[in-house]
Amino acid sequence: MISDKRVVQDLLHILKHKEVQSVVISPGSRNAPLTISFNQDPHYECLSVPDERSAAFFAMGMAQHQQNPVAITCTSGSAALNYYPAIAEAFYQKIPLVVITADRPKKMIDQGDGQTIRQENVFANHIRKSVNLLEGESEEVSFYNSRLINEALNTAVYPDPGPVHINIPFDEPLYNTTEERYPEPRIIEVSESLNKIPQDDLERFVSKWNTAKKKMILVGVSHPNEKLDEQITQLAKDESVVVFTETTSNLSAPNAFPCIDRVINTITKEELLELKPDILLTFGGLIVSKMIKAFLRENKAAEHWHIAKGGYHPDTFFSLTESIYADPEAFFDSFLPQVNAVNSSYHSFTKKLDDAREPRHDKYLSNIPFSDFKVFEKLVEHIPNQSTLQLGNSTPVRYAQLFKYNKQLKNFSNRGTSGIDGSTSTAAGYAYSSKELTTLVTGDVSFFYDSNGLWHQYLNDKLRIVLINNGGGGIFRVIKGPDTTQELEQFFETEHNLNAKGIADTFGLEYIFADQEADLDSAFEKLYNTNTNKAVLLEVKTPQKDNDKVLKQYFEALKND
Repeated sequence: MISDKRVVQDLLHILKHKEVQSVVISPGSRNAPLTISFNQDPHYECLSVPDERSAAFFAMGMAQHQQNPVAITCTSGSAALNYYPAIAEAFYQKIPLVVITADRPKKMIDQGDGQTIRQENVFANHIRKSVNLLEGESEEVSFYNSRLINEALNTAVYPDPGPVHINIPFDEPLYNTTEERYPEPRIIEVSESLNKIPQDDLERFVSKWNTAKKKMILVGVSHPNEKLDEQITQLAKDESVVVFTETTSNLSAPNAFPCIDRVINTITKEELLELKPDILLTFGGLIVSKMIKAFLRENKAAEHWHIAKGGYHPDTFFSLTESIYADPEAFFDSFLPQVNAVNSSYHSFTKKLDDAREPRHDKYLSNIPFSDFKVFEKLVEHIPNQSTLQLGNSTPVRYAQLFKYNKQLKNFSNRGTSGIDGSTSTAAGYAYSSKELTTLVTGDVSFFYDSNGLWHQYLNDKLRIVLINNGGGGIFRVIKGPDTTQELEQFFETEHNLNAKGIADTFGLEYIFADQEADLDSAFEKLYNTNTNKAVLLEVKTPQKDNDKVLKQYFEALKND
């Protein structure tokens, strides 16, 4: 059975042809034609997540894993607005969400009808494409709707992935179904370009690269990619090339430098000038490290090339000279065979700096008190190999940048808008979709803020949550400014005495608690070795007022033996 509304039949047919399979549905009446039709069609995997904000982030986590569009659908009114945080995140993270909102008929907008707002183009600033469909059973209406649906779904994946919005006004009745089908709507295919770099441009890039003595490659948020690993590994063999990666880069070139802040925050002014690149080459998404951004803005490269297949090319370091519209792999396929090694001390200079920090890092960690930093050290020791790490924003993703991992991990974080909302929901969606061991590391404010991310039936035994509870937003004791105000504890940190046991009990998670260093090893062993069919939450209560001192003293310790 399917809705008797032609627009619904057209939509489901085109979604199926475009290989959209997973649909996260939030309850409501106005979207009943969609809910019933998706659920009655065996092609679609339908999941019910009540809270629209959590549902959108959950679907984003699924799409993050699948690298394929995932659909979400909700009723009319403010329900749609609750999707917005995840839409903005997906927009900047380049994740394909298909947002399908039910609406009231146009004649009812602004006429005092319930659950009725101005939904058309409501996500305009953070959406790849927004379309407003028509109700009606005529060929003309179907022809018009099918064009818009095709355009939206094609835009969701090409040239860069991203969220799209399909708004559908429904008049009553809403629940009528039928076995009869309207004629199939048309399908508009999309063909990708050959991604070939023009020969003149390639020769220009190669000529500049082969004469520059200091080339820096900086990689932002990226999915794991074996081919890119091989290409960057080959480039990094050149002594004139320095490769900086971040945890969220998911790049594992052996000659790369993964702990940027260790180097940048601890070198002299003279060394900073020596590190200044002639050519800066970037690809991937947002850069986490504020230190490398500040360094490259102050010490601008003569040339900055950014490689991305489509979308916008941000001038993050205020020095952009080349926007290269290509897949990074395609660019390097053409580029690598023509580049030559250059005699330079640039890589060895950077390696000397990095090598000096390693024993100081180990020494400092061996002597620090129980703190957020210590919890992260233990996590790195215990997290199983070949698993996935989902990092909450603020301090967790920054602590992660300070460690070199001797394990193969996939690393993700909501670094599109870098908000604290949705970290739990995203990790839950990723764990559900991947069926892989997934560890979310989150702070207490983020966790309590997104506790509805656990309110559904799709938590599985592959999800592990490490909640570092320091009684507030600890990041505000680290960054300059808030720590000097009398409003720090009440309005910036939002100090609290909450714990997560009640939430764990409510949503059926196994619960482990630790509040001293002596318990950390056994707590992490339980986290990963508990024989259970449930998700597991480890809450670690750390001192509220020591963490900032431990982190600040860390960078001082890196400067001296």
